[in-house]
Amino acid sequence: PWSAMWPAAFESAAPWRGFPTFRGQSNFPGWWWWATTGGHVGHESWLERDHLMLLDFDRAVVGLSSQPFRLSWDAGGVRRRHVPDFFARLADGSGVVVDVRAGDRIGAQDAAAFEATARACDLAGWQFRRVGAVGPVLLANVRWLAGYRHPRYAVRVAAKACREVFGTGLPLIEGARLLGDPAAVAQLVGFQNLATGPDLGFYAARSYSLMRPPRTGRRLIRSRERSATG
Repeated sequence: PWSAMWPAAFESAAPWRGFPTFRGQSNFPGWWWWATTGGHVGHESWLERDHLMLLDFDRAVVGLSSQPFRLSWDAGGVRRRHVPDFFARLADGSGVVVDVRAGDRIGAQDAAAFEATARACDLAGWQFRRVGAVGPVLLANVRWLAGYRHPRYAVRVAAKACREVFGTGLPLIEGARLLGDPAAVAQLVGFQNLATGPDLGFYAARSYSLMRPPRTGRRLIRSRERSATG
């Protein structure tokens, strides 16, 4: 029964189906290297990839799998099936099932599938999230920081030096210049080991921009946006 599914390690489950590529296909599947676990997680679209980056950036998420299970139910005598996009395990042990679909692309059958999935998650003691388009500033920030989450940018800045430089509230760009290693500072922010004011947590309704990659790909800026996710 679903009520017994709460402790199951779906964050380690193999995908229910594959991610094929073929000439002329309209979606963009692939595998994203997930820094939190050091493994690859599959996606079926660029929008799913964007949310993979957001989930990887969130310190509350400690495990993730794509297409973790297939849900089957009866709808007026018709057998319906649905495979959710992601299962996220949070640091407190709870689970979150995530379906990715832009709001303007949800049809009647999609809405029914999401409703059935939400009911199943409630029985299992999990949360359910249907997420859509990501705000452009937030997405640009997280995409830029994602590259610095790779081990090749291992932190080379001493914690004491960081406390001395940033303890007075110095802006990121000035502190990075003083420390002499902007790449290491970017990794500290990417792993959120360097505390910042902006909230880029798990599908926050309001977020602040930390960094944005201009044409040079190096400049750090501070800006702010307000965006709502659904």
